[in-house]
Amino acid sequence: MSFGSPNNPYGQPQNPQQPGYGHPQPDQSGYGHPQQGQPGYGAPQQPGYGQPQQGQPGYGYPQAPGLPPQQGYGYPQQPGYPGGSVPGGPRVASMGRRFGARVIDGVAFGIIYTVLIVVGVVGSLGAAQDCDPNSVNYDSCINDAGSDFASAFGAMFGVLAIVGLLYEWLMTGLVGATLGKLCVGIRVVKVDTGQKPGLGSSFIRWIIPMVGSIACGIGQLLVYLSPFWDKSGRQQGWHDKAASTMVVQN
Repeated sequence: MSFGSPNNPYGQPQNPQQPGYGHPQPDQSGYGHPQQGQPGYGAPQQPGYGQPQQGQPGYGYPQAPGLPPQQGYGYPQQPGYPGGSVPGGPRVASMGRRFGARVIDGVAFGIIYTVLIVVGVVGSLGAAQDCDPNSVNYDSCINDAGSDFASAFGAMFGVLAIVGLLYEWLMTGLVGATLGKLCVGIRVVKVDTGQKPGLGSSFIRWIIPMVGSIACGIGQLLVYLSPFWDKSGRQQGWHDKAASTMVVQN
């Protein structure tokens, strides 16, 4: 009785369709060999983290055409003007700089007021000295000198009010800044264009705090403090919102 060939000692028939141990099958790949249709070790894999996939922008890569750009500070960017402190755009002027500009303008006008008042007082005293104390018309002369001083002071006050209007209105509308703003490096611009406000917008921006000053200056103070309550990130006061302007740093 034969026990088979030396290569098959147990007499079991070999199956030519099944490979032996260590030989890869026709439809299956062995260890370390890439299977058909699947990438093996060293083959190109799916894009990893940080790499843009098809149809989707990855981290650090530009977005697909037609998608709106990202905006800064949580408010929408106005067309034609990069509003807010966005990289590459203007910086919103700080309230400290704006306060400094008001102080400089106020000091300049205070000096002008003081000079005119001193001139008026000196002129009134000179007119009073011309009155003869021994004259029966002395009291009348003193009263006339005082009336002349009051009339001159009222006229000077009116002239200064007009000069202040022209100064704030024309400088802001045509230049974009008063002398105080120029000193601290800030300017007023239109929100939608970034250009100078123009005479119409600058007048609106000026007249609102002036109307507020009628109530003992309380309304004017609230207008100038209103940028602290602005939630848009532009620090616009009520007068800025009405005139569609904002204050930026040069």
